[in-house]
Amino acid sequence: MVVAAAPTGAGTGTSKQLQKLEKRVQDGDYYEAQQMYKSVHSRYMHAKKYSEAIELLSSGAVAMLKHGQVTCGTELGLLLIQTLTAAKVPFDNAAIDQIRAIFNAYPRAADSQQESEASNSGVESSEATVAARTRVEGCTSFLRAALKWSIETGGFSRGAPELHDMLGQYIWTESPAPVCTPNQHQEMMKASQHFVRGNQPEAFAKVVVECMNKCYPSEADLVIARAVMLYLSLGNLRDANRLWDSVRQRLSDSSQDFPDSPLLHFVKFLLSTLERDALPLFRMLRQKYKPSLDRDPSLEEYLDEVAERFYNVQRRNGMQGMLGDFMKV
Repeated sequence: MVVAAAPTGAGTGTSKQLQKLEKRVQDGDYYEAQQMYKSVHSRYMHAKKYSEAIELLSSGAVAMLKHGQVTCGTELGLLLIQTLTAAKVPFDNAAIDQIRAIFNAYPRAADSQQESEASNSGVESSEATVAARTRVEGCTSFLRAALKWSIETGGFSRGAPELHDMLGQYIWTESPAPVCTPNQHQEMMKASQHFVRGNQPEAFAKVVVECMNKCYPSEADLVIARAVMLYLSLGNLRDANRLWDSVRQRLSDSSQDFPDSPLLHFVKFLLSTLERDALPLFRMLRQKYKPSLDRDPSLEEYLDEVAERFYNVQRRNGMQGMLGDFMKV
């Protein structure tokens, strides 16, 4: 990693300091260790020893998280992102690897089925539910800060795709709420907004199929349609097609039928239509399949955005509802 004003010849002292601090964490003296990490970091920053400061915080965040100290680990992780910014560390693979190491250290549910049952039974105050929310909120705060840093230093208008993929996956697997019941699409939307800004539509397809298996059968086609529309609302026809094909393949591999509904017929025709300059056909499809699109008001919002992205049709009204929130992220 290239770091501004990087020091030399201080590796031994830093290693001893890290060992001392990690011993504090292992002994369960989390508060004292947290204060020591901050104090040593402050000294390093004052001396412009950026490499040592970054190594210190990376090690500390991982140690705290591996011991289940999500709040402490997140705080050190956020301080790391601030340090990367202050040190003018460029976005590169080495920096992403450090961020990924912290991300991988965030605790996962020991028994996700137990947590899901706790939420479904209405035990919102259960320890499992509280712990899950703390994990998701902590990881979200850390990776959102990292996304902002990647925009500023890596030239990503929407943030580094790798970071979006991490966050989407964590939200999906660790959120305590059952995310695909008819009244609880919010968590799925949170995960989706990151997957469609990532670079792994096949991983998103896995999530889509899992969501289909959790929701009512009559809602399964809506899950697919929304996911495809999200890609298209960003002008990403390539990954919309990759998602569509991957969902079909996953269902086939698991001997499940791909839903046969007018709505998905529309999506199939839409993907073909957007391959060429065919605004009249696009409008005809919207009109013909309006009864199916009316099942979810957000679908018309998506299509308004698609019309602007692909055919330069200016929107008459501002985006509303979930799509408006999605596009603001």
